[in-house]
Amino acid sequence: MMKQSIDDKVSSIIIYSILTLLAIVCIYPFIYVLSASISSSDAVLTGKVVLFPKDITFEAYSRILSEPGLWMAYGNTVFYTVVGVAVNLLLTICGAYPLAKKRLMGKSAIAFFVAFTMWFNAGLIPTYLNFKELGLLNTRTGIIIGFGISAFLVFILRSFFQSIPETLEESAKVDGANDWQILWKIYLPLSKPALVTVGLYYAVSRWNSYFWSMVLLQDEDKIPLQVLLKKLIVEMSAQENLMMDVSSELSQETVIYATIMVSILPIVLIYPYLQKYFVKGTMIGGIKE
Repeated sequence: MMKQSIDDKVSSIIIYSILTLLAIVCIYPFIYVLSASISSSDAVLTGKVVLFPKDITFEAYSRILSEPGLWMAYGNTVFYTVVGVAVNLLLTICGAYPLAKKRLMGKSAIAFFVAFTMWFNAGLIPTYLNFKELGLLNTRTGIIIGFGISAFLVFILRSFFQSIPETLEESAKVDGANDWQILWKIYLPLSKPALVTVGLYYAVSRWNSYFWSMVLLQDEDKIPLQVLLKKLIVEMSAQENLMMDVSSELSQETVIYATIMVSILPIVLIYPYLQKYFVKGTMIGGIKE
């Protein structure tokens, strides 16, 4: 191994120090929320919880997990995420694959109009009126189809498709394969890192989405977990009997922290298994035509 010069060692120390500091800044809120969720309400309210939990108790989790509305919202979020990501990937693949082909007529114009939606959008009120006119208010279909594709991720996936050698496609066509067979048997198997990366972006967005779900959905049996979490955080002070009695020993803060932990747990557990694909997939944005 080549010996590092003094300048290289100093640079490495500075870089690792900055990365360590950034990691601490990113991890600390998660540790604090976890510690506060299993600490007593008195310790949280008096500011005794800084890093590690104080007076450990799981009463907040017991109350949260016994709330019927939570499990219904949890199931809705899982449904919107799983079905929504499947629709997202289908539409994104169907948009990215043609744009990756040089033979597509009007390719530049189509790509421009797709990119145009990244810079400008209709706005809040016109978008809501559009949902209303299409009959998508208070429907699960509106949440799934209404946010079925991201222009940015279409270009990300298109970049990966363009990196696949055209000779593979030409060989498949010589054997009599059509575009659907080429896409299904060549492009998609070779695009697993890109698909997992795009799917993870969609999944996180679906899981954390709450604004349009809050605006479009009125029935309690259709709202996702994040809308319920929003109600706990914003409206709990005015409706203390929403999830607990006024005389309860639990504080609003401990219940909110416990709800946050419950809501992010699936993403935290799934991400390590997808990380290897995610690291590969994040490099595809740098591939140019």
